[in-house]
Amino acid sequence: MADWFFLRVGVMTVELPAPSVRHPAQSRTNNLYGIAYCRRLVTLRDIRPVNEQIELLRQRDQFYARARRSVPAARRFAEWSLSYWGLTEWERSADVLLCVSELATNAVVHGVPPGRGFLLRLCHEDALVRIEVHDSGTGVPQVAHPTLDEGGRGLLLVSALSDKWGVGERNPGKIVWCDFALM
Repeated sequence: MADWFFLRVGVMTVELPAPSVRHPAQSRTNNLYGIAYCRRLVTLRDIRPVNEQIELLRQRDQFYARARRSVPAARRFAEWSLSYWGLTEWERSADVLLCVSELATNAVVHGVPPGRGFLLRLCHEDALVRIEVHDSGTGVPQVAHPTLDEGGRGLLLVSALSDKWGVGERNPGKIVWCDFALM
């Protein structure tokens, strides 16, 4: 019998000493599931260099209830996502946070029916940060003309601060989105 045998784990071949020959009654693999007991467990994590660059998640989703406290929570989530992606020092990060607040406020006030919530999705691609707010409400948002009233300027701010914005279809409801180009 050979002194060594080879075990292929993931993309790495590991050389282990051959098990000693035993009587079947003494075998460690003689159990209900045929599980072998090993002295060393080798995983793919063992072969990765310590300082290897790990791909960060490029999309972050969070669901919120139809409540006013969801707006600051959505803003904190967006702030955390920007810092996770290393964009806290980006000159437009404050604009992104303001647009998240405005779109979340619109979803709570106008878009989400009672008893339901909305989804905030933040996407970071190579040269783009996208904000999406998914809700199940029926209306189509429009930019209001500025008046002396206190409300109604949310989408006006979003259209002024973002590079592009729009409304997409969803069943049920809609997706309101805006894009920011990374410079």
